[in-house]
Amino acid sequence: MEKNIATAKEQERSILVGAVTGKETEEMVNDYLDELAFLVDTAGGLVLRRFTQKLDKPDPATYIGKGKVEEIRSFIDETGVDLVVFDDELSASQLRNLDRSLKTRVIDRSNLILDIFAMRARTAHARTQVELAQYQYLLPRLAGMWTHLERQKGGIGLKGPGEKEIETDRRIVRDKISLLKKKLEQIDKQKATQRSNRGSLVRVALVGYTNVGKSTIMNMLSKTDVFAEDKLFATLDTTVRKVVVGNLPFLLSDTVGFIRKLPHHLIESFKSTLDEVRESDILLHVVDISHPNFEEQIATVNETLQEITGDEEKETIMVFNKMDKYQWVEKDDDDLTPTTKENIPPDEIKKTWMAKMNDPCIFISAKHKDNIEGFRRLLYDTVVEIHRIRYPYDNFLY
Repeated sequence: MEKNIATAKEQERSILVGAVTGKETEEMVNDYLDELAFLVDTAGGLVLRRFTQKLDKPDPATYIGKGKVEEIRSFIDETGVDLVVFDDELSASQLRNLDRSLKTRVIDRSNLILDIFAMRARTAHARTQVELAQYQYLLPRLAGMWTHLERQKGGIGLKGPGEKEIETDRRIVRDKISLLKKKLEQIDKQKATQRSNRGSLVRVALVGYTNVGKSTIMNMLSKTDVFAEDKLFATLDTTVRKVVVGNLPFLLSDTVGFIRKLPHHLIESFKSTLDEVRESDILLHVVDISHPNFEEQIATVNETLQEITGDEEKETIMVFNKMDKYQWVEKDDDDLTPTTKENIPPDEIKKTWMAKMNDPCIFISAKHKDNIEGFRRLLYDTVVEIHRIRYPYDNFLY
């Protein structure tokens, strides 16, 4: 079990459910559930237990098999669990059937992420984007989802789009989506005007998986105090600061972090926020080198960037952060088991990634200021090249 059940009284008690299907291994699914547990923690819940099942394909009625449903129902009856969270997106019929069988609230990963975004949204822009994504997620699930969004009590998955009364008419929801889109268009025009007023300074955008240290790097480079904490999606609104490295000014933006299985509606809604990425000259792709699945996180970020920027190639610097947390175990000479990532010493992993990357890369610890001067030099040299082309008459500055 994740935690002692006795300690779960003050938080929403939750259980996680994942399925091992297709090419996924049990180890991979456990890693995915680790991330799902972090999401639940970010939302203010407490994970009591995980359930996994090997399936050829998800059951169209309940996603998992009947036997597993009964096993989960027994655990709920024993412990009084408040919430069941599935790691994959569930259909309206699956949600409805699971609700009836488990007799407790059931949400999926997408609903949980939307809930966290609703909790984190601070500005009118972010709140409008999240509200639009919530309604778009909700529309095909109206038949089975309204009971989840009743605002009779608080809880994870219950931060609905903000309506005081339940709207059961699809037409009303579609009208709401239309109004929100128009509101976003107006905000986007204002944002575009703001960007055009910044002149032609070189633009640098921080991108990466959620919780890899982008905001910490932002604070370090810009000497400001952008909100940063060890939670998922600490940053939703794009923050832009003017930064000077050496004698060279440029604009640095901190963007929302990406995550595996990020709901499509959120990507669509936040594309305007990510215009900073699309219009940037340089991307700083920040990676948490200490995370066991950092390679998969890199792939997730690259896929999301492809969706945002299309085929446009941008100058990219790979920033492998959190070297202070990187841990490895040296193998004994008589250990004949295959070498894994956990057996690679820091110096060797640096050489490996520097050799395999087409983009320049650097290894730092933003928290402990390790190799920050080397990072600044690399960033300066990259910005200078673009600045020379844009302002050839300023060459005397370098």
